[in-house]
Amino acid sequence: LFDNQKTLSVSIPRASDDTAVTIKDVLVHLKDHHVRERPEMFLQGDTVRPGVLTLVNDTDWELCGGAEYEVQPGDNLTFISTLHGG
Repeated sequence: LFDNQKTLSVSIPRASDDTAVTIKDVLVHLKDHHVRERPEMFLQGDTVRPGVLTLVNDTDWELCGGAEYEVQPGDNLTFISTLHGG
């Protein structure tokens, strides 16, 4: 999905009104700038698809606020697919 890259370091610019960057913003950025093939395997609508475990600093993102979590400098976001072929 990401050109066989296992690790990406990205910088997401803040909106013009200087609002905080959320995980939702990161997902849009990843889809628009880094997903090279089959985005449906990563995203469903405007969130990660079921079967993709999302972690913020090794903690389930749902415990951090989900897609509305405000990303902090130095945060580590991890996406682990539990989907596999049969």
